[in-house]
Amino acid sequence: MLTVDRLAAGYGRIPILFGVSFSVAAGEFVGILGHNGMGKTTLLRALMGYVPATGGSVTFDGADITRLPPYARARRGIGLVPQGREIFPNLTVAENLRMGCLLSAGDERETIAGVLTVFPRLERLLDRAGGALSGGEQQLLALARCLCAGPRLILLDEPTEGIQPSIIDEIIEALHTLRRTRELTIVLVEQNLHCIASLSQRVLIIQKGTITQEVSPEAVRDPALIHEFVGMAG
Repeated sequence: MLTVDRLAAGYGRIPILFGVSFSVAAGEFVGILGHNGMGKTTLLRALMGYVPATGGSVTFDGADITRLPPYARARRGIGLVPQGREIFPNLTVAENLRMGCLLSAGDERETIAGVLTVFPRLERLLDRAGGALSGGEQQLLALARCLCAGPRLILLDEPTEGIQPSIIDEIIEALHTLRRTRELTIVLVEQNLHCIASLSQRVLIIQKGTITQEVSPEAVRDPALIHEFVGMAG
């Protein structure tokens, strides 16, 4: 579904990604693991089109999307759940979900009802302002809003950052449900080793803007191996 070939990108004259190459099959969950500052978020933003490519190519569903703007990629079926969630704090939960439905071809009420079956916690919060939710609830809302657009590929950036363990488990369970029921494809950037090992079918290691190797989820569960790969302790 997704092929990234020697992708280079950066900010102004500052290069961040140096020839990143990998592919993701339809229905696959692929994790990306690395220290802060290694290019993980920049990679997702480049895949979404927010950071322009300075070299290489991105192919989605057989079409070259390297030069397409973010809205065109969204229309093709790519969704981004950014680090920091970026919900609309002054809109209610229901209004945030309606914003997510703008790209959906289906009935808005049916779309939201279907998403709420995956995130039932949000149902009792529909009238509450997004900014009044806890960090974990905001993350659930960000995921649900993205799903309302009907993406086939979700780019998920640090979904467990600053979130209590109970909601981390809820996010993991929801994503497993989506894998089974919607055959979603996900590229997951994460530093929580339990989360990335629980969700990913394989894990790519990124160091200094380059994918250096691929490891199994079992390897991610071994703190000694992860320390060897990226210097991260479990």
